[in-house]
Amino acid sequence: MAAKKGKILIVDDNAGIRQALKILLPVHFAEVETLPSPMTLVSTLERFRPDVVLLDMNFNTAINTGNEGLYWAGEIKKLMPEVEVVLFTAYADIQLAVEGMKRGAFDFIVKPWENDKLVATLTAARDKARKAMGKDSSASGRSGRSGEPMYWGTSKAMAAIRKTVEKIAPTDASVLITGENGTGKDVMAREIHARSLRNARPMVAVDAGAITETLFESELFGHVKGAFTDAHTDHVGKFEQADGGTLFLDEIGNIPPHLQAKLLRVIQNRSVVRVGGSQAIPVNIRLICATNMDLEQLVREGRFREDLYYRINTVHIALPPLRERKEDIVPLAERFVSQFAEKYHRQLSGLDGSARQVLEAGRWGGNIRELQNCIEKAVILSEGTALTAGDIQIEQPKAETAAGMLKTVSDAEEARLVREAVQRSNGNISAAAKMLGVSRPTLYAKMKKYGL
Repeated sequence: MAAKKGKILIVDDNAGIRQALKILLPVHFAEVETLPSPMTLVSTLERFRPDVVLLDMNFNTAINTGNEGLYWAGEIKKLMPEVEVVLFTAYADIQLAVEGMKRGAFDFIVKPWENDKLVATLTAARDKARKAMGKDSSASGRSGRSGEPMYWGTSKAMAAIRKTVEKIAPTDASVLITGENGTGKDVMAREIHARSLRNARPMVAVDAGAITETLFESELFGHVKGAFTDAHTDHVGKFEQADGGTLFLDEIGNIPPHLQAKLLRVIQNRSVVRVGGSQAIPVNIRLICATNMDLEQLVREGRFREDLYYRINTVHIALPPLRERKEDIVPLAERFVSQFAEKYHRQLSGLDGSARQVLEAGRWGGNIRELQNCIEKAVILSEGTALTAGDIQIEQPKAETAAGMLKTVSDAEEARLVREAVQRSNGNISAAAKMLGVSRPTLYAKMKKYGL
């Protein structure tokens, strides 16, 4: 048997479980400590300095929501990021455990547990933590994985886009990237920047549709101390932060017309004046914009400035939806399987034939992002050596109100669909946006358009 090493802290309010683990785990860990509740968790972490925390997800029998576990897992990772957290959960809370892993937990164990699986999971978490802390001389010197490169696939549409990117990336031409939600507009922007002559400088990304109107100028152009009540210090805006590099403005179609005019002025002058200041500060940027909206239609409707549209649209790249590049679905899914198997410590070789058939038959209204989320969840919950059709859970839209449909209906019909979605979600904007298959800023814009 391998030498015992590492420390584990068990936090569970069930005395029988704590006692059973106090008997099982000392065979594999040098030190084992238990807590009946998280009330003294922080002080125990600071004193005991564990490698792993086995954390129950519920501590109040009257409120079995699992939120206690998610909260305390987050607190552990904030206080000691190097400590690995394994969630201890009932079968009913598996979905919450999946969310916990997405937030940084190492893995989860379902009660009642199998001893071999529990020990294997906890020792794997211990070994990872000890390597990260440099406690094991056998630790690898490999650095963390860098961002995923662009996957071009084999479709004709993506081949044509790749040729365009290879031509324009080394230039400073402004690029407008369009496409449905989840088609990878941000990934394309990073690819263009990576291939540019500016790649030694940062690419600064801004979700333009998420910035409130009152903060828009301050966030993009900066402000000087005393410019407004909360301006306690000078603030460098996104344009200055991107100086020498690339500025990526996502959701540009959601910017109100009066702010579009201010954005246009900065792009034309290639200089910014901070809010409350008077000095023009030169900025040297390459501009990439993205939207899932039809800007030409917005121009015709007077909702997007024509002069700004031509300024940002030197080169237009329209990313196709996944349904138009079906030959890329399985290869993309296999890449995600490999990526998430490593992230979540799963021994998976890929997809079996049944899984491939299910994926190819999917609608994928959320495109690559939906496929990625589907595979991530399947990997986390998997128990075999390959994903099967049973592992793949594709969420089908409950009503024909997806984003693609909104693009094809009249204004009156679109207003009805938006109104119904808001009513059905009881005014919950996030839920309504998800129901319609659009972003929250897009839904806000549509509600404003129709006076809802």
